[in-house]
Amino acid sequence: MVDITHKNNTLREAVAQALVRVGSSATIQAIEKGLVPKGDVFSMSKAAGLLGVKKTPELLPDCHPLPIEYAAIDYEIEGLEIKVLCSIKTIYKTGVEVEAMHGASIVALNMYDMLKPIDKNVSIHEIKLLKKKGGKSSYSEKFREPFKAAVIVCSDTIAAGQKEDKAGKVIIDKLQKHNVEVPHYGVIPDEYDQIQLKAKSYSESGLDMVIFTGGTGLSKRDVTPEALSSIIDRKMPGVEEAIRKYGQDRMPYAMLSRSVAGTIGKTLVLALPGSTNGAKESMDAIFPSILHVFKILKGARHD
Repeated sequence: MVDITHKNNTLREAVAQALVRVGSSATIQAIEKGLVPKGDVFSMSKAAGLLGVKKTPELLPDCHPLPIEYAAIDYEIEGLEIKVLCSIKTIYKTGVEVEAMHGASIVALNMYDMLKPIDKNVSIHEIKLLKKKGGKSSYSEKFREPFKAAVIVCSDTIAAGQKEDKAGKVIIDKLQKHNVEVPHYGVIPDEYDQIQLKAKSYSESGLDMVIFTGGTGLSKRDVTPEALSSIIDRKMPGVEEAIRKYGQDRMPYAMLSRSVAGTIGKTLVLALPGSTNGAKESMDAIFPSILHVFKILKGARHD
């Protein structure tokens, strides 16, 4: 199956339909009056559909098992056509559109099975997804021009040429995948004054974001949070919490990181861990949704 361990849980919703066409109005009347020999068509088909939703990953090999936290089967009758609507909700890392389509198709198939003794012209049509919500496409935003960022590596050993930078390059790769240009990249030692100088100069130049990696631990030389906290105008504790929560779900030492998020003027400033995995996971935790901050800084209202 596809690796989804890097994804965040979000509320996922999907609605799918299937159309069941019968051969005569007598069949519709038999359904509505409960005269179908095999039983209550709507109730039994609904039960079959709910079972189908739950068993989707057992039948489709690449479909991830996931919690189904809401499922509904509804019917709409128009002439000789019965529209089956299957609605699914869950809070998980991957979507539920396949579950919704599978549920709708099983409902339709069960209706066909129950109606065929009284109607030889029953047919199934248009099993399709009507809508889905909550995945990456729901939170991707379009901006007129790409953002520009500076990535600064804070490390005594890397600055001295004793070690190769990997974390900074991971951050740059992630930014570029989200259409963020990185015209500025540099390595500095873990020095309080140099960290502040970089943050101030880039924010004063109007750069959209400055991302530091390294110096967020608890050793004596880890001063990045202290240097930034005194010059940040407004802190963003929710972002910091999201980074640590995401990391903690993947390894037990993430709680020790002192990542920082905030703004200086209209510049987003982040301080992320200096380990390669720590930097990568921090970026996975908040991108691309963090880019919404720029609409808020420009006065857009929260939906």
